[in-house]
Amino acid sequence: MPDAPTTTSGAPDDLALNVLDDASSTVRGRPSTISGRARRLTILALALGGFGIGTTEFVAMGLLPNIAGSLDVSEPTAGHVISAYALGVVVGAPLIAALTARMSRRTLLIALMVAFTIGNLATVLAPSYGLLLVARFVAGLPHGAYFGVAALVAAHLAGPGNRAKAVGQVMLGLSVANVVGVPAAAWLGETFGWRSAFAIVVVIGVATVVALVRALPSLSGMTITDPLTELGALKRSQVWFTLVIGVVGFGGMFAFYTYLNSALTSVTGLSVSVVPFALMLYGLGMVTGNFVGGYAADRSVSIAILAGLFTSAVTLTAFAVLAQNAWAALILTYFVALTGSTMLPALQTRLMDVAADAQTLAAALNHSALNIANAAGAFLGGVVVGAGWGFLSPSAIGALLAVGGLAVAGVAILTARRRPAGA
Repeated sequence: MPDAPTTTSGAPDDLALNVLDDASSTVRGRPSTISGRARRLTILALALGGFGIGTTEFVAMGLLPNIAGSLDVSEPTAGHVISAYALGVVVGAPLIAALTARMSRRTLLIALMVAFTIGNLATVLAPSYGLLLVARFVAGLPHGAYFGVAALVAAHLAGPGNRAKAVGQVMLGLSVANVVGVPAAAWLGETFGWRSAFAIVVVIGVATVVALVRALPSLSGMTITDPLTELGALKRSQVWFTLVIGVVGFGGMFAFYTYLNSALTSVTGLSVSVVPFALMLYGLGMVTGNFVGGYAADRSVSIAILAGLFTSAVTLTAFAVLAQNAWAALILTYFVALTGSTMLPALQTRLMDVAADAQTLAAALNHSALNIANAAGAFLGGVVVGAGWGFLSPSAIGALLAVGGLAVAGVAILTARRRPAGA
């Protein structure tokens, strides 16, 4: 099978998607020939890394009082450890993806997980607040690059027609972390001190390194590029369109999630003891959304993105209107997570396609975009709550952001259709 062209800058939507689907298994080299069992074990190992990353990313939010008390700083000051991790993701994703372009994908994935494990070990051992900030920044550096390369490897192994589903399975580790990893690590942190929560992440990191060493094939069929080629992704308008869709459209999810606890207790009237159950429903919704989104994107990337944004706007609006009823609030918590996460495999797949020969950087940038969405969504939610509009207003802002993402996606798809393939 001939190598895919490396000059394509149009989007993989509708007609163009058929061409790129046919070439997808060769965009990063020749298609994989490993057995189905070996492929499943590889994707499971990649998802385990995502589970560890998701656990360390979100568990700190629930342990801020413990961290603040231990290091003798205020809780808002302790919150900077979350910002330090997010900054590491935003900086590390493009930097690592570009600088390691010539490295074997197998070696790179293992190295990224080793670096992630070291960053979390440094978190456990950090003797002061300043060193803890540094440790969280270091732990965040491999995040985006790991998910970006893991998505490329999963798509390469899965082949045409199953790429988005494989990408969704890798991302599933992040979703499962919200259901199992974060609650378990938070319980450890509350019971044995906050450092124990990150110690379990170190264990997960070590287990992932072992799993990757044992399960990853050579991946010699994947094309190796160079830093300048990868940086070429930044010249492609469709790459930027897709990143903006993620920043704007997914920002609504984070505006909702940041103030979910307060909305359920202050507006819905649920007791604090019910909140963990609600957060578990949210995590289950993300797991379901990854499965649904992966299957949908393998049929049409465009429709999966548009449907995800539209249904996300609907469920966020419904929560803002109906959340005073306890049953409605809990059911909608599940569906907000489901509809929002449905678009994630499609966004990752679209980035891989529109980037052509600069896929590693583009795929990694998706997670920089999502962390910017995290910060922007939480900030805007805080603005409307601070203005006195109540704890349901972040959901309304989230719905507006989803509509904004829908508008950007529409422009991106129309623009891509007007550009000739290979232009």
